[in-house]
Amino acid sequence: MNIASLLSRAATVTPGRTAVFEGTTPVWSYGEWASLAARLAAGLCGRHGLRAGDRVALVMRNCPDYLALLFACWRAGLICVPVNAKLHAREVAHILDDSGAALVFVTADLAGTVSEALGFMQGRQPPVIAVGGKDHRALMQSDEAAESDVAAGDPAWLFYTSGTTGRSKGAVLSHRNLRAMTLGYLAEVDTVSPRDCILHPAPLSHGSGLYALPHVAGMAAQVVPESGRFDPVELASLLRSHTGCAFFAAPTIVTRLMNAGVVDDAARAGLKTIIYGGGPMYVEDSRRALDVFGQRLVQIYGQGESPMTITVLPRGLHAETGDGLLDHRLGSVGYPQAIVALRIAGADDERLPAGQIGEVQVRGDSVMSGYWNNPEATAAALRGGWLHTGDLGSLDEHGLLTLKDRSKDVIISGGVNIYPREVEEVLLQHPAVSEVAVFGRRHPDWGEEVVAAVSLHAGATATPRELDTLCEAHIARFKKPKQYLFLDALPKNSYGKILKTELRRQAG
Repeated sequence: MNIASLLSRAATVTPGRTAVFEGTTPVWSYGEWASLAARLAAGLCGRHGLRAGDRVALVMRNCPDYLALLFACWRAGLICVPVNAKLHAREVAHILDDSGAALVFVTADLAGTVSEALGFMQGRQPPVIAVGGKDHRALMQSDEAAESDVAAGDPAWLFYTSGTTGRSKGAVLSHRNLRAMTLGYLAEVDTVSPRDCILHPAPLSHGSGLYALPHVAGMAAQVVPESGRFDPVELASLLRSHTGCAFFAAPTIVTRLMNAGVVDDAARAGLKTIIYGGGPMYVEDSRRALDVFGQRLVQIYGQGESPMTITVLPRGLHAETGDGLLDHRLGSVGYPQAIVALRIAGADDERLPAGQIGEVQVRGDSVMSGYWNNPEATAAALRGGWLHTGDLGSLDEHGLLTLKDRSKDVIISGGVNIYPREVEEVLLQHPAVSEVAVFGRRHPDWGEEVVAAVSLHAGATATPRELDTLCEAHIARFKKPKQYLFLDALPKNSYGKILKTELRRQAG
């Protein structure tokens, strides 16, 4: 069943309802959006000779045309290859080469990056279409194409992992995977009605783009900021202008929005839900977010290989319930979503009991079929029919999952495991600390020693002695950092995840 059928359904049921806004300006109704997607689909196949299974890369900033091209690709049975707008040209070249992209769409602001990327490519250079240009407009003049009759397992979304530790791999997600993700969202993450909308301050090439799907299923509106990016002032203004607003955000974005001080009662009135994930949200930050935004937070945990679908911490569990366990819940990533099975496994893939730390493994209809053209990586990741996430965690007796760290980030000092997140949670209790990342550095005697990279709030001060004292009051002395690196800002990848590989390089 083609995932593009969600748009066809909405256009049939409510053709005149505004489906897409750019800021506060209506762009298309559902009928207009579906018609445009059908004409683009026809143009892609008729004018460019594309066939079902061909890959189309979108190197674009957030804009309404992104949404039209997504559904056009799916309607034609093509595979969409979303490319993060912040990648280096060499990284873009790798994705174009590895995916074998048959066509590239690019917005004007990224034309230089794509031009440079073509020069770095090892294989055939695909044609490039400028969004809004004459070739793009010509596609819109085609007759409407019928919806391609794809199999549920056919690829729809080829997502290249963020590659914090190496070259990115293409996770193959099928129409079945995307439909499972959509239904999982509607069942457990948030309700959606035609009166609601989803804002897209986060990249459409990532989670925000996928969350367009449940909102099309619910016949709600899509709102793309005019800037095409996250801007706290603009986002707060959109919250005041629209109703029933939800948006996806990395924890760093939630923190930046809080720190900007722009969310007032009028903005809160328009805000329905913040779905956060994609990195650790520390307990101190979660409590502050509840103070700023109220009971509007939902946490999800997923990976590009099982997008947005592994666990959920619903809004009800973000509240005080009188059991004294709020901090425990906020320190977790919630319980397994109903569409997946989850286990904690040991070194031999044996299931571990509650309370023991092991690798998080998951299976279900939302899990990828494998990595594009990479059978060895696929076999390793899907060994035994379970997705091996590489994340370490434990389940409590109620099924709440607490992540400890990526398995590669665990510090082993003197033969003892030290989980960076535990140390980070303590350091964030210091009022001057804005961001922190704890990692291991090689040590000739102990194997590794603990190092903390710290970014302070503007105008704030903190000394290593103060941070040591804080650690000594909460954790064992051997977990205390041996060095603090004070930085203006912590290095992040294009999705806002802290780059510990870069911090290790800086620490020497």
